[in-house]
Amino acid sequence: MTTLHDVPAEELIEALAEHLAEEESIEQPDWIEFVKTGHDRELPPEQEDFWVRRSASLLRKVAVKGPVGVGSLETTYGDAKQGTNRYKVRPRHKTTGSGNIIRTALQQLEDAGYVEVAEGEGRQVTSEGHSLLDDIAEDVLEDLDDPALERYA
Repeated sequence: MTTLHDVPAEELIEALAEHLAEEESIEQPDWIEFVKTGHDRELPPEQEDFWVRRSASLLRKVAVKGPVGVGSLETTYGDAKQGTNRYKVRPRHKTTGSGNIIRTALQQLEDAGYVEVAEGEGRQVTSEGHSLLDDIAEDVLEDLDDPALERYA
């Protein structure tokens, strides 16, 4: 049986984003075109499918890390090498990602039934979410044609 650990993360996230784009409960909020992904950024995201890709990435991350909170995910989606707007004058500092983007995406994943709140521990993936991830991982593994990725098969 194929699990989400058996396929490359990038391939899984792309396929999962395509599936989540068809979900009615996963839709991009109106404010996403104005908000930045972290306080160290200067501009909002430019990808057209940013919201579904971030939601897919969050679903995979919650499945891998187990019960996880928004604060921990902010650290994960932050920038450890922050220096893009420091102009090489000041030392680099670690920054966190946008909590509002993460929180809203997780709430939409909860409405879809893929994530649930764990008592006092953050959020965890439901059995429906695990089965979705495993089904998509199996489809991705069947579609892999690259010889460099044969180790996953």
